Amino acid sequence: MSDNKNKSTATVGRITGKGFLQGRIFSLEFFKRNWVYVVFVMAMALAYIGNKFACQSSIQELIALKTDLANAQTDLVKASADYNSMIRESEMVKRMRSRNLGLTAPLDPPYELKSK
Repeated sequence: MSDNKNKSTATVGRITGKGFLQGRIFSLEFFKRNWVYVVFVMAMALAYIGNKFACQSSIQELIALKTDLANAQTDLVKASADYNSMIRESEMVKRMRSRNLGLTAPLDPPYELKSK
């Protein structure tokens, strides 16, 4: 009889196909024997979830910064166009007349003086 007792306790420690199919694999004894591994797997799962959340937050911030950069570039182009329109000759003539400075735009094109 002692041989039968030893055989039954030896089979409890092993995972058998019959125990797996009957759902006895995750019993209280399994968790008592493997608590270190269960805690390690749970810690790894939590670390994975935390890492995924941090990556998603970084990606959202990157997308927002790219949008801000595109808006800033658009504003730069608009400011440059406004500046160029302000310094055009016709704009300058109009401003000279509106402020009554007594200046006039030259009628002849500019020419170079060449030395001999």
